[in-house]
Amino acid sequence: MADAQDRFAALPESPFPRLNDLLAGIKPGAEPLMMSLGEPQHPFPDFVREELRAHEADYGRYPPIVGTAGFRDAVAGWLGRRFDLPVGAVDPDTQILPVNGTREALFNIALLASPPEKAGKQPAILIPNPFYQCYAAAALAAGAEPRYIAARTENGFLPDFEGLPGDLLARTSIVYFCSPANPQGAVADKDYLKRLITLARHHGFLLVMDECYSDIYDKVPPAGALSACLELPVPASGDAFENVIVFHSLSKRSSLPGLRSGFCAGDKKLMMRFRSFRNIAAPQSPLPVLAAAAAAWNDDAHAAENRALYQKKIDAAERILGNRFGFYRPAGGFFLWLDVGDGEAAARQIWEKGGVKVLPGKYLSRDDEAGNPGEAYIRVALVHPQDTTEDGLKRLANALG
Repeated sequence: MADAQDRFAALPESPFPRLNDLLAGIKPGAEPLMMSLGEPQHPFPDFVREELRAHEADYGRYPPIVGTAGFRDAVAGWLGRRFDLPVGAVDPDTQILPVNGTREALFNIALLASPPEKAGKQPAILIPNPFYQCYAAAALAAGAEPRYIAARTENGFLPDFEGLPGDLLARTSIVYFCSPANPQGAVADKDYLKRLITLARHHGFLLVMDECYSDIYDKVPPAGALSACLELPVPASGDAFENVIVFHSLSKRSSLPGLRSGFCAGDKKLMMRFRSFRNIAAPQSPLPVLAAAAAAWNDDAHAAENRALYQKKIDAAERILGNRFGFYRPAGGFFLWLDVGDGEAAARQIWEKGGVKVLPGKYLSRDDEAGNPGEAYIRVALVHPQDTTEDGLKRLANALG
């Protein structure tokens, strides 16, 4: 028991209780508005309700861990359309699995794919810094050493994995990578992804690609890891997706965070192992949820409408903030990553003067030899309706002066 407790002693505290502690005792200066949490507030498609009602009797059945053929075919079709994959590039029966939102699967993949030892040493799991806190929890649960690789403005908020020491890469079991990135909105182009996949194959680690924001972008659709794989030499195994698994969700794309529905796809051998693991140790997706999710993946129109709403809010942010606070248009996702000098002080000031709750970037990051890469920043979620978002941004700007 002591060993387990010690292992999780390094677990990062959740950002949101930290934020509540930071603001405790401070009276908000206006009607409170939460722009700290990335919970989409756009209406979700009406057909979701219709599908859930039409299949409600299926709540009385145990669902298979592999989901349904209709779900897997819908996902394969969407992957083909969204990332311009050839027909048949992804086998729905062996290379796609439904997951209960991506967080549980992003966590569980580390338990499966990170060995007890690599290169004769404790494995390392590489994590961009700032990062989604689930990645660190997964590394610790797997008995690996989480190593935080800085994603700063100097490198376009994209970690330099190729520049890491060879002995670290040799014992790396997994690299978690999010594109579009949370929180900075940075997008890796296809050349970056191809180099990262090549690095994964050379050093024998798994690339876990978190692509949950890939359908929310400003101008150019972000590249995907599966399409990058198809532009590289096919490995000896014959599997074009070797060493790569991508994760996607309806939470952001379809404004369905409460549906808890997503999927993973990629490396066939590992996906079959993950299927076996999940059949024993992971929750299934209910059949009505799979039916609603299949309808969502089959429909691109609502995703385009959703994306347009976010683009309009980024337009408003550019108009309201201008060149203040290091504003830039995020290439993907729905967060602003604003340089305010001291994220914690700014969060307190914005709450006290404007009643807007934002998240200090420090709470999404870990210290490294150059300091904390998120310390100067705040993350602002553009998830509310247009008028509410504009009001919040004006309050934020006025509070900071």
